[in-house]
Amino acid sequence: METVDQLKGLGPKSREMLAQIGITTAAQLRAADAFDVYAQLQQVMPNVSLNMLYALIGAQEDLPWQQIKQERKTEILLRLDDMGLAPRRK
Repeated sequence: METVDQLKGLGPKSREMLAQIGITTAAQLRAADAFDVYAQLQQVMPNVSLNMLYALIGAQEDLPWQQIKQERKTEILLRLDDMGLAPRRK
């Protein structure tokens, strides 16, 4: 069974974070909405980075998280805003 840290852009720390919300396999992550997973992570780890969301999407789509950030940042931030999860400006 493929673990989440075998997916592109995710490692042992990501695996530990995802395990806290019950996601332990790559199949579970692929079946989930990355935004919902990020929202769940924020509930248990309020300081989770926006890069984690980029990494989740990248892992699901087999793309580097940096590419997701560069190409889709605005779209992602707008969806987070719609969900009430947009990062606060410092």
